[in-house]
Amino acid sequence: MMVPAALLLLGALTAVLAPRLLARADWPDREPVVALWVWQCVVAGVLLCCALSMTLSAAAAWQAVRGHVFAPAPSAVVEAYALGAAVPWAAATAVSLACGAVWSAAMLVREVVRARALRRRQRAELLVRAPLLPGEEPAGGRLVVLEGERPDAWWLPGAAPRLVVTTAALRRLKGRQLDAVLAHEQGHARARHHWLLHCSAALAGGFPQVPVFAAFRDEMHRLVELAADDAASRRFGRLTTALALVELNEDRGVFGPGPAGHAHVPQRVHRLLTPPARLTAARRLRLTATAALVPVVPVLVTFVPALRALGQP
Repeated sequence: MMVPAALLLLGALTAVLAPRLLARADWPDREPVVALWVWQCVVAGVLLCCALSMTLSAAAAWQAVRGHVFAPAPSAVVEAYALGAAVPWAAATAVSLACGAVWSAAMLVREVVRARALRRRQRAELLVRAPLLPGEEPAGGRLVVLEGERPDAWWLPGAAPRLVVTTAALRRLKGRQLDAVLAHEQGHARARHHWLLHCSAALAGGFPQVPVFAAFRDEMHRLVELAADDAASRRFGRLTTALALVELNEDRGVFGPGPAGHAHVPQRVHRLLTPPARLTAARRLRLTATAALVPVVPVLVTFVPALRALGQP
């Protein structure tokens, strides 16, 4: 009956050590796509540790659950987990983790509902500011041009996605800069970055006292922008993409003294103008494979007693 405790300890160690290791590493800014994958594997590993510990704790606390979980398993496997021993904390652990799972699901549903309500509101405002012309289909075009004094461009996801650009942006952006901005927003859409942001916001909002979830949310917001910058720069060049960022954000005071709401923009521009050397393909592959092992380890820990029991003559 030590497996649930081992899983909780493993989850806690992963939640504490992984963010610190990633914060000290110098490669996430060089390879944001790989960093996004690593962060997802870390969070998946932590959640999987909790889910497996909850399942085994519930199996130890209640015979009915044990019958369902170990229904196809031979008796030697059931005995290897020592689920019949009296463990006073098993029921409390299972209930606590189950409540955490329900709360996580509720926070994700709330985040998705809020996002959909915001998109509906934005679409209604978009329809008022840019009404359909006679004979124009509601989903006929993906690009919408709005009259506006501030240069801006954004992607509006949904069943009928829209790429919105203001007239000020059209006047400000020169040459291929507009193409770079559009490629940046399309990079967000192709990679489904909005789902990463929803999941990270739900976890951070539901468990504000858990540092790994707050770090996950903050890094998702930063890394998705770096990944979209790279997608645009591969097609239209780093200088063009950097100049487009400057033109879109110059009037917002992000490059001047004092705090700004888009303080990450100067770092993104600097990164585009002085690009760090990319990792070799072999190292990227090693990092990707190593990260994929993070959620595999809890599964292996869970099945160790069963494998030992099956391996005995």
